[in-house]
Amino acid sequence: MPRAPAPLPPLQPLSPAQGYAGDVSPEQAWQWVCAGDAVLVDVRTDAERAWVGSVPCAVPVAWKQWPGMVANAAFDAEVLGAAAPGQKLVLLCRSGVRSVAAARRATELGLLAYNVLEGFEGDADAQGHRGQLGGWRLRGLPWQQG
Repeated sequence: MPRAPAPLPPLQPLSPAQGYAGDVSPEQAWQWVCAGDAVLVDVRTDAERAWVGSVPCAVPVAWKQWPGMVANAAFDAEVLGAAAPGQKLVLLCRSGVRSVAAARRATELGLLAYNVLEGFEGDADAQGHRGQLGGWRLRGLPWQQG
């Protein structure tokens, strides 16, 4: 089981969503994972996880794959196998966009799926750089590179 970070502020209400359970902050997702209430599913490509960084306890289930960002034909089977029946899934991508599509698909498959807002790297800033305006890493949550 992952180690919990330092105490965080109270959880914010879930953001409503259409087609999936809702949007949660990175901190809330991590609290659920640490409590055993959810499984973190990283839907980024294998290349992104290898080159940019990953969350040690996350289950890797790519929504699309490099090269060409082709849909992962095994997504359904892999996401269904990621958690115990009835357990929440919190889905993480680079910026919180692909994870919405993945959360909608997981919901169609009967899973309780949430999108992690801001993703792993957050939105790009005015210079086109990620990691400065939000995201899992910027929030100081556990991750590794290499």
